[in-house]
Formats: sequence, structure tokens, C-alpha cells
Amino acid sequence: MTDISLYQRIPVDVPESTPARPRLLLIATSLVAAATVVGYVGLTAWYAHVRQGVLGTDQPWLPSGVTIPLTQPNFMLLTMVFSAVAMAWALSAVRHDDRPNAFIAFALTLMFGFAQIAQTAYLLTLMNLPAAGNPAAALIYTMVGVQLATTAMAMGYVVAMALRTLGGGYSARDYEGVLSATVFWFTNVGVYIILWYAVYITK
Repeated sequence: MTDISLYQRIPVDVPESTPARPRLLLIATSLVAAATVVGYVGLTAWYAHVRQGVLGTDQPWLPSGVTIPLTQPNFMLLTMVFSAVAMAWALSAVRHDDRPNAFIAFALTLMFGFAQIAQTAYLLTLMNLPAAGNPAAALIYTMVGVQLATTAMAMGYVVAMALRTLGGGYSARDYEGVLSATVFWFTNVGVYIILWYAVYITK
């Protein structure tokens, strides 16, 4: 017969372990990111459909005298790639409790985002596309506007998570908010890549 007195008994007043916190913010952000991509792909499909319909009538898609230069769109693509690298750096820094580098990376990400918005505004002045009397104008301005709105929302998300990190809310133990902001920022970069190819490259 086994002598159970040799084994350590567990006291009855041992507290229960803390349940794992559900990653609600990350899940919600992922759903919003997926909806953003699906919605923008649908908008791009409609743009391509309308464009093909106009080109099928032997009519020019862009009005006479309107051109879309490639210098600004290509630089904006490079800017967005750099912003993705900076955002990944911010996430890595927070995961390693490297707060100084995290704030530098947050600032760089926001700077690249602002640069992309400024370059887009300059590109629109170069295009000089009349907003009325042409089906291309409404669709191009809609696609560009949605992408700018996505960038603005992503920048706001980054600002909120940077302030939360500054206040000590996120660290190596819990960085869900920064990870969520990174997911949405990468989604924003993907949206620009779609815009870059569908509008600026194929024109």
C-alpha cells in the first residue's frame, strides 16, 4: 500500500491561475484589415471594368492633356516600403523593451506616412485631372481618396499605440496593441501597392 504522506499535498486555498487574456484588439484589427483589403480590391475591380468599357469604344481613358507621371508614384512606393520596415522595427523594439528605439521607429513610420500623403497631393496637382465630365476622374479620385483615408487611419492608430507605449501600457510582456497597429499598417501598404499598379502603372 502506497504511503501518500510522502507526497506533498496541495493546499485547498491555492488561487486559480489567471485565465489567458483574449486578443480582442488583434482579432478586431485583423477583421477590419481583411474588410479593407476586400473592399479596395472590389473598388479596383470596378475601376478596371469601367476602364475596359471605355477603352473598348476606342475612346481615351484619360482626357487629352492629362498625364500621370511615374516619378512620384514610384517614390511613394519606396516610401511605403520604408514605412513598413520602420513599423516592424517599432514592434521589435517594444517586444524587447527597447523604448528609445521604439519611439524613433514610431516617429519614422509617421514621417513616411505624412510624406506619402504630401507626395500624393503634389501628384494630383501635376495630373490636373478635371473632376467633371470624365468617368476616369471620379474613379481615380475615389481610389486615391480611399487610400489616403486608410493612411490617415493607420497613422492615427500608430499615434495611439505610441502614446500607450509611452504610458507603459505596452512592453515585452504585452505588445498586442503595437502588433495590431503593425497589422493595419501593413494592410495600408498593401492598399497602396494595389493603387500603384491599378492606377499609376496601368493608367
